[in-house]
Amino acid sequence: MYSLIDPPHEPLAPWLAARGLPAFRRRQVRRWVFQRRADSFAAMTDLPTPLREELAAAFRVLSSRIARHEQAGDGTEKLLLELADGERVECVLLRDDRGHRTACVSTQVGCGMGCVFCASGLSGLARNLSAGEIVEQWLHLQRRLPGDERLTHIVVMGMGEPLANLDALLPALAVASDVEGLGIGVRRITISTVGLPEGIRRLAKLPTPYQLAVSLHAPDDALRSRLVPAARTIGLRAVVEAADEYFARTGRQVTYEYVLVAGVNDRPEHAERLACLLQGRCVLVNLIALNPVPGLPYRGASPASVRQFQGVLERSGLPVQVRRRKGEGIRAACGQLRRDRRESEPPVAGSAATSELTAAPGAVPAYATPPSNAPAAVGEPPENAGSKLP
Repeated sequence: MYSLIDPPHEPLAPWLAARGLPAFRRRQVRRWVFQRRADSFAAMTDLPTPLREELAAAFRVLSSRIARHEQAGDGTEKLLLELADGERVECVLLRDDRGHRTACVSTQVGCGMGCVFCASGLSGLARNLSAGEIVEQWLHLQRRLPGDERLTHIVVMGMGEPLANLDALLPALAVASDVEGLGIGVRRITISTVGLPEGIRRLAKLPTPYQLAVSLHAPDDALRSRLVPAARTIGLRAVVEAADEYFARTGRQVTYEYVLVAGVNDRPEHAERLACLLQGRCVLVNLIALNPVPGLPYRGASPASVRQFQGVLERSGLPVQVRRRKGEGIRAACGQLRRDRRESEPPVAGSAATSELTAAPGAVPAYATPPSNAPAAVGEPPENAGSKLP
C-alpha cells in the first residue's frame, strides 16, 4: 500500500493513467485531501464507489498517525506524529486574534546541529523527512481547525535543519503554495536555518522567494561555536554574506534570530557587537528568551536583560522584535520539540493531552493567539514557533 502524498513523485497520476482513468480524478482526490480534509477515500463522495474501493486498497490517505495531542492554555496545539517506520516528530499549530493560523513543522527526525540549549538534538539525527511526511504535518494540523478556518502561514522552524533537507522541503513547499494544494502565498512561508551558506544561496536562486530567518545566537565566532557546534566550520562572515546575497536577489528582508541565554550571550556588550555585525543591513532582529528544557542547565534571559539588549540594538538603528512565549505549558515553544516523547510521558501541569486525537476540532477556542505583534501578513515568524531555536 502506497502513501498518497509523496511530491514530487506523487503516485496517483500514473496509477490513474495505467487504468485509463481521466486526469481530473486526480484533481478531485487532491481537493478532498487538501481543501475538504478527508481522512478516507470513502468520504470522497463525488468519486465512483468502485474507484473509491480501488483507491483504498492501493493507497493510504496519510502514512502518519497522531500518537499524542496536547493543547496549552493559550490555545497552542502540539501533535506528536508517528511515521510509517515508527519514528516520531512534533509539529505545532498557533492561532491569533487576527485570523492567522500558523503551522510550525519539522524537516528531520531529530537534529544534527547540536545547539546546546535545544531539545530537538538531544537524541541526535535519525533521518530526513520525506516531502510527503512534511506535507502530512500541515494536513494533520489543518484538521484541528473548524471548517470555516484554514492555515494561513507556515514556519519551517520545527525539528531539524531545513537547509540540510532542501530536496524534500522544496517539493513540499510547492504543494503548500499551490492553489490546488494549501494555497498559502510564498510571502507567508518562512524558512529558518542555523546558517548554511550554500543552502541560503540555493534558496536565493529560486523563482519563489520565501521569507528567510537566520539563527545567530551570538555576535562572534568564538561564542557561536560554543552554542552551535555545527557552526564551528562556518564563520559568521560567510553566513551573513550569504544572507546579504539572498536579500540582493530576492528583495526579502532577512530576519536574524537571537536566543538570549542568561549569563551567556545576553549582556550589553553582546548587543553592541551584534549591532556592529548587522549595521547598515536591511534586517529584522528577532529576540527570543530561551525556553527551559528539562535536563539542560541553561535558562532564559530575564525580562530586564531582554529590554536592555533590545534597547542597545534599537539605539543603533536596528529594528527589533521580541518574541513572546507561546505553548511553553505543553513544551511546544522554541527549542522544546523532540522526537523521543512517549505516550506514557505525563503532560505538563495545566495542559490538556490525549494519546489519540479525540477532541473535536470545532472545540478549539477561537481566541487563542500566536504573537499579536508579528508581521505575519508578510511572512514574518509568529511569536512562538519551532524547536531548534531559530
